[in-house]
Amino acid sequence: MNNITLAPVQPDQPSHLMPVFGRQPISFVRGRGAYLYTEDGTEYFDALTGIAVCGLGHAHPVLAEAIADQAATLIHTSNLFEVPWQTAAAQKLAEVAGMEEIFFSNSGAESNEGAIKIARKFGHMQGIASPKIIVADRSFHGRTLATLSATGNKKVQDGFGPLVEGFIRVPFGDIEAIEEAAINHPDIVAILIEPIQGEGGVNTAPQGFSYLEEIRHICNQHNWLMMLDEVQTGNGRTGKYFAYQHTNIVPDVLTTAKGLGNGFPIGAVMTQGRGVGVLTAGNHGSTYSGTALGSRVVYTIIDIMQKENIVANAAEKGAYIVEQLRSQLADHQVTVRGFGLMIGIELPKDCGDLVNIARDEYKMIINVTAGNVVRLLPTLNITQEQADQLIERLVTMIKAYLA
Repeated sequence: MNNITLAPVQPDQPSHLMPVFGRQPISFVRGRGAYLYTEDGTEYFDALTGIAVCGLGHAHPVLAEAIADQAATLIHTSNLFEVPWQTAAAQKLAEVAGMEEIFFSNSGAESNEGAIKIARKFGHMQGIASPKIIVADRSFHGRTLATLSATGNKKVQDGFGPLVEGFIRVPFGDIEAIEEAAINHPDIVAILIEPIQGEGGVNTAPQGFSYLEEIRHICNQHNWLMMLDEVQTGNGRTGKYFAYQHTNIVPDVLTTAKGLGNGFPIGAVMTQGRGVGVLTAGNHGSTYSGTALGSRVVYTIIDIMQKENIVANAAEKGAYIVEQLRSQLADHQVTVRGFGLMIGIELPKDCGDLVNIARDEYKMIINVTAGNVVRLLPTLNITQEQADQLIERLVTMIKAYLA
């Protein structure tokens, strides 16, 4: 086998990368489970996991073996032909997601693009010439032109006008605003919502997941599609395979990505109920949709999640971490919220600099979103020892920061 050694980047060497990322001054060359390692071997606790992507941790041996085997066998043929691993992955995903039809995309944004297309096609099938979709303030659905238009964040949208039309925005968790929109806009065909707003600050609706049940009722009343963006909340992150499974309802359209591939770029848009049969041959597609390699990754991840009881572990360890953080930070005006291992710690002041402090002083990778919310997205197979280690570092850091 030919081994290629990566030459170190020289400080004065120009970068040919488009400068769209605000990168931290660190790079990792190896990962194992819940930890990342720099070139000199320094270990960092990864409580971000590629922004909710590596739910099984880094370099999971079963997944690594499956990827290597498939890469040496067959990577891609295109959807001009049957793809057996794609069929198998769709069957396995349909079972855990409670859905009927699945289209594999390459990202969360593409999955949400697919959902938007389904909603518009559904509207046109009802004779609605200009179909509208209800979305929420402070939401995040992606950075393609349609998904950034749906996103409730002006910063993401600035400089990219004119935006895609057809979105009606309401406050997250406000059922009355949805009902009012229904009265004022007879051309509404769907609602697109995140069960928990990740980028928006790990926000849950004031009424909890019953919010989704109320939305389901409204969608049934008006013959709308209920569409859930579970790009971040899906694949075990909240202690259920999908967050909507904390309720008794099922959406018509469900999107996901991130943990679906554990670092391999793949997503899915799924349908059941009113969403079934809306897209037909020629309506949608992608060169890379459900490659043999990507599909085997999805199949293997779901298989690992089931055999190792990963979702149950996420629920148990997540509840423990939340309880301990609430207890140990009770006297510091801190609010801890979330489900499973999607946890937000809201501080009484902006705390963006905690990202650098956590990395440099506590050897811990975290994220701060919405200005003052520490977002935790650790591995779903986190051990008790690792959970206690994470809690100790967080509590020590936050107490010192707020002192």
